[in-house]
Amino acid sequence: MIRNIKKILVMVAMMAWVPFAFAMSPYIKGNSLAAGDINSVMSQAETKLKAAGFNVIGAYQPKGISDSGVVVVTDKAILDTIAKIGGDVIVGAGIRVGVKSDGTLSYMNPEYWYRAYFRKNYDANQAPVKALQAHLKEALGAGEQFGGEVDQASLAKYHYMFGMEYFDDNRDLVAHESFEKAVETIRTNLAKGAGNATKVYEVIMPEKKIAVFGVAMNDQKTGDGVWVNKIEGSDNIAALPYEVFVVGNQTQALYARYRIALGWSSLKMTSFGKIMATPGNIKSTLKTVAGIE
Repeated sequence: MIRNIKKILVMVAMMAWVPFAFAMSPYIKGNSLAAGDINSVMSQAETKLKAAGFNVIGAYQPKGISDSGVVVVTDKAILDTIAKIGGDVIVGAGIRVGVKSDGTLSYMNPEYWYRAYFRKNYDANQAPVKALQAHLKEALGAGEQFGGEVDQASLAKYHYMFGMEYFDDNRDLVAHESFEKAVETIRTNLAKGAGNATKVYEVIMPEKKIAVFGVAMNDQKTGDGVWVNKIEGSDNIAALPYEVFVVGNQTQALYARYRIALGWSSLKMTSFGKIMATPGNIKSTLKTVAGIE
């Protein structure tokens, strides 16, 4: 009898432990850089990334967040995997590294983000993700994970809470007559600053008819710096920039109640309450970028 009770207690303890054992966070702290103005710190990060063989495709210093910046790179094996899977996983082509003027460096946790973006395709394609994680660790260091915790099994069907969007909900912006027209429209609008938005990076795979653009939202009332500061969220700077992407002739963007929640999964509802208008503002901006007047 006593032995059975002990077995039951062990099982209960194991059940209580399991959800935490597989929790993942969106960001990883890297080795610190030399402090300085944000441009010099971003330059240090770029140098390290290039030396490690990454392809730097963009950099972003959000207006209104003067002490923070992001460097965006690509990894060949990840791009090859995205091309193989095709479709909306193109949204994950950019690998984001965040820095602060005090020398703090962090980067997106590949396993966290690609579990969310690859979804049912993750298990069959995890080797390049794990290789990327090791490559980033070698180049930038790997300290503690931070930014919230989500059970790894939940990431493929992540949503913040009941009633909020999943990966593929509420994301259509506009359909054009062709893939080429959709890409041309985004490029033209970002080049002229439509919607107070500009391009941070682009990854185009014309043979697969998929593309993604990193978008800097610069509006003084609704832009990235405004809403990130409202939630005091600049530690998670490697969540930016936001993406608009093209699959076939359809231009899309992940809805902000999903995309922001994924990048700031530790926030309480009270914090999200401060940016209730942000999802609509982001979609409105990206509609303009996509070609809707």
